[in-house]
Amino acid sequence: MKKLLLLLGLVLIGSQVFAFDVVYPKKNDVVINAKSTFFIGSSNAPLTVNGENVPIHPSGAFAYVVPLNNGSNTFVLQSGEQREIFVITKPVIKSSGLMPSVFLPYSSQKTISVTTDDAPLRSTPVDSGINRIAHLPKDIKLWVDGEKDGFYRVVLGKDKYGWISKTNVKADNSTNYELAQLSGYEYIDGNDYFTFVFHLNKQVPFEMVEGDPFLMKFYNVKDSENDTYIFNFPVKDALSGRKLIGYSGEYSGNDFILKIRKPIITNSWRPLHNIRIAIDAGHGGDEAGGIGCLGDKEKDINLSIAKLVEAELKKRGARVIMTRKGDNYVSLKDRVEIANYGDAVVFISIHGNALPDGADPNKNSGTSIYYYYNQAKPLADIIMDTVVSEIGVPNDKVRQGSLAVVRNTNALSLLIEVSYLINPEDNANLINPEFQKQYAKAIADSLEKYFEK
Repeated sequence: MKKLLLLLGLVLIGSQVFAFDVVYPKKNDVVINAKSTFFIGSSNAPLTVNGENVPIHPSGAFAYVVPLNNGSNTFVLQSGEQREIFVITKPVIKSSGLMPSVFLPYSSQKTISVTTDDAPLRSTPVDSGINRIAHLPKDIKLWVDGEKDGFYRVVLGKDKYGWISKTNVKADNSTNYELAQLSGYEYIDGNDYFTFVFHLNKQVPFEMVEGDPFLMKFYNVKDSENDTYIFNFPVKDALSGRKLIGYSGEYSGNDFILKIRKPIITNSWRPLHNIRIAIDAGHGGDEAGGIGCLGDKEKDINLSIAKLVEAELKKRGARVIMTRKGDNYVSLKDRVEIANYGDAVVFISIHGNALPDGADPNKNSGTSIYYYYNQAKPLADIIMDTVVSEIGVPNDKVRQGSLAVVRNTNALSLLIEVSYLINPEDNANLINPEFQKQYAKAIADSLEKYFEK
């Protein structure tokens, strides 16, 4: 009995000594190149950083911003008898003295071959942003007439160009590149899709452009204006005034298959009945995602909310596809393929938000929603309006972003950053079961609003 009391006393003493826990920075000696950083964590007692009091949320969470000067910055965190010292070094960045990059034209066009599947063809020589024209298949041949910043400039007909990273291609001197021939197309009237099969004698770069009409463009095609063949699909007439909700295009040999989803007719009393919806719990397995102030892992929060969304949708008759049901790793590519294999009409990826050094977690809160293609924006707007009105979360804006899972055109693809893991108030909400249930209901309500229109 004395041994048990002694152990209990040691536990109580330990809990008193270790009053605070720092989640970020992860190490006591780090290099951070930013004007400021922040300490994220939890404390069950008053806490100071270099003698300054740290505001602590009722949950025990804290997020405290500190400025950084060039060189070494020392921060002493103190709570009662517990004391930790962090040394954060801000490097002095010297000018490289490099001249601005310029376009280097070739004396004659060269032929290259794509070496990776889904290689991004971009509108600018920048490896980020909203600048993707298409994703090209492996082995497709391209003309290039110059280079800049690690990119080749790709010839797309007359006075039209794109850019492709040198890492996605190799030189191809096996053949002279000639304009392609398009012998026509055939239309297949399926139950779920308008399908068009374009017959080319070889693969050429292409582009699918949303709008009314929807444009299917094939570049470097003979007997076409500016060497560009354009197919017009009348969205409003073909879809009987309804919204565009999914399309895809890919090569099968030299044939290009374009599929545009037909209108989905729903019952106003049960608008989600039999609608296929993919719910993606971000991260998983060894990929924990962000860590909240209180030490909660994003992957676990995402899965908890995703399962609640699944339950809400099933109650309303939807057919739900889960990209993961447990704590396992799923690649970004596999998440999209799971949704597309199940022919999902909507793809929603659930995440918790974070911020880079230099930002202030206390000034950023609420929900943000990302889309890439315009067809998904109306749904994003409805979800944002609904979670704000039903739950009262701050509106952290609907944004267009180049994220892997939202670059899926087969479905209305969105990524929802539910709230900020590193904002104390948001963190408390994210781990609150009642908040999670309300948020899941709001997502389901949003989808009903979208499909009943």
